[in-house]
Amino acid sequence: MDTRIIDGTLYARMIKEGTRELNRNRQTVNDLNVFPIPDGDTGDNMFMTMDGGSQAVDPGCKDLGKNARLTAQGMFMGARGNSGVILSRIFKGISLGLADVTEADIKVFMKALSDGVSESYKAVSQPVEGTILTVFREAVEFTGKSVNDSTTFEMMFEELLDEMSKSLKHTPELLDVLKQAGVVDSGGAGLIYIFQGMENALLGLETEDSNDKESQSGPKKPDLTKFNENSELIYGYCTEFILQLMTAKVGDVSKFDEKVVFDYLASVGESLVAFRDGSIIRVHVHTKTPGDILNHCQQWGEFLTLKIENMTVQHNETIGHERPTLELTTKKPRKRFATVTVAAGDGICEIFREVGVDAVINGGQSMNPSVKDFIDAFETIDAQTIIVFPNNGNVILTARQSADVYDKSEIVVIPNKDLGTGYAAISMLDATKNNTEEMVEAINASMEGVVTAMVSQANRDTEQDGVQIVSGHYIGFAGSTVYTDNSDRAAAALDLAEKLNAGDYSILMLIKGKDVPQQEADELLGTLEKKYRLTEIIPIDGEQPIHDYVMILEE
Repeated sequence: MDTRIIDGTLYARMIKEGTRELNRNRQTVNDLNVFPIPDGDTGDNMFMTMDGGSQAVDPGCKDLGKNARLTAQGMFMGARGNSGVILSRIFKGISLGLADVTEADIKVFMKALSDGVSESYKAVSQPVEGTILTVFREAVEFTGKSVNDSTTFEMMFEELLDEMSKSLKHTPELLDVLKQAGVVDSGGAGLIYIFQGMENALLGLETEDSNDKESQSGPKKPDLTKFNENSELIYGYCTEFILQLMTAKVGDVSKFDEKVVFDYLASVGESLVAFRDGSIIRVHVHTKTPGDILNHCQQWGEFLTLKIENMTVQHNETIGHERPTLELTTKKPRKRFATVTVAAGDGICEIFREVGVDAVINGGQSMNPSVKDFIDAFETIDAQTIIVFPNNGNVILTARQSADVYDKSEIVVIPNKDLGTGYAAISMLDATKNNTEEMVEAINASMEGVVTAMVSQANRDTEQDGVQIVSGHYIGFAGSTVYTDNSDRAAAALDLAEKLNAGDYSILMLIKGKDVPQQEADELLGTLEKKYRLTEIIPIDGEQPIHDYVMILEE
């Protein structure tokens, strides 16, 4: 698929599939949790937060701004736990970035993700790196630098997920509590599952709610036997509430400064996540005296919802529980451009790989590859556009036939007929080009002035281009033009270089064939270096069949 625009209906599918994917993996996320205390319900909290957005979104609405707003509102009301509240602010920021747009291209959506980063950091009184905040921020910042007009949403999500995975794996290096427990951040892991689900929707891989029996189930009930009359309250209470500011208590609500609430909460609690949305204040805080906080905050308004949980109970439930080894499957980002070339000889194949060729098909003169060979090579590559260099006139038609039948990528066949032009083009390939047309234009320009010449043994007597060819002798030629015939192989190569005015070129690559003795090649190299002192001569053991010597001349 090649998605360039996201509208409201696609966004709704992405939110729902993100919720489903998290739900399928929420116990894994639960089992990872160790921060700020091992409460073991991060997966449940994040799921219930996402489910609030999933239930609120309108699947039939094409207006992206409206569905983004509905998602954020639903998540706001359903947010639970530290990670859930932060998650709701991520999607609140996204909704702000998508406000008043009916659909978004890649740049608009990327800007909305950046707004999600800003909004989530603002919600936390003391942001801690190595958490969901870091995973989202680093991925968005990195991906934002690489998107351009040719980037599809599928490409963007692949890169975003890859960077999230890298950031998540690094979280133990930022938080000692994670390193000591041998786990990654649970909130960051939950976020990746959400975005994997969103990517599934982009790729048309949605699943039905009916396939997940627990899609509407809430968190597991606490085991109250884990806290008895002899227990000690160590971790306090996870306290969450939504406070409706009241005119009768604060006067003009629009002029009320919520900082007074936030400063108070920061002074009496820990792990504070608090923010205001209109006339409502949402709070998540850890404290041993939740009653004091509730009584104090009631001076400004009334509670719409309340949740108080004993974190020591949650902690005791996790003791002895085996921590999971998280294996997140993220795909390598899809490349914009990739290359396939045809070559024979281990040495020649290797020099193509060294300049970045994605796949080398073994073949060439007298052993032309098949359509299947090309298709098999294409299947090893995940790129939007694959550029093929046949490097031989007899291979061009087959390459074009393979392009006609392959539909997973755009296939562009460059009709070059020799190794030199292919090597020159690939070594100077600029993958930052905006589109295929620009890329092909640059490739054609890079091949100009490149000459590929070869020395091979003649198999019959004939005359061509004024040169008398004797069977068994060595002929030197470039393209279809024969320049020399000589009974001595090295002498034929020297004569060919002279006929082609090798001294006028800045580079001469001398590629030795598999049947040429190394001593002979070394002596030829020495002679060429003495004769053409201003030309850089690069020896390569190409191990190619048929052609005893290949010379590539570049200006």
